[in-house]
Amino acid sequence: MLLLCAARLAVGLVPFGWWRTTLGRIDGDPPGTADPEAVLQARRLAAHVERAATRLPFFAAKCLPRAMALAWLLQGAGVPYTLKLAVRPVAQRGRIDDLHAWVECESAIVIGELPGPWIATLVLHG
Repeated sequence: MLLLCAARLAVGLVPFGWWRTTLGRIDGDPPGTADPEAVLQARRLAAHVERAATRLPFFAAKCLPRAMALAWLLQGAGVPYTLKLAVRPVAQRGRIDDLHAWVECESAIVIGELPGPWIATLVLHG
């Protein structure tokens, strides 16, 4: 819950360039292959983030704070991941969910699954 609060405050109050570097690196190759136990751990941590997000009484934790919190947890656990920030194609914009963020582990979305299509604007590897 604390990480979700920190992420929400960072998104709302701190310039993007200051907290973006805490989420992973832009350059380089995608994360290496994680062992099956690491993928299970990523799914467990994602479930904890989702559960905590439903219990926050004072604000709705949207996809970006959820993805940020999970990225920080995965970093601490040493689990490789990819965090993606994306936008809908121009022809499909105009809805509430035009922007989206999610985290993948082993090419499987572990938090932030939402039907596309999406155009990735930033991909961070952790």
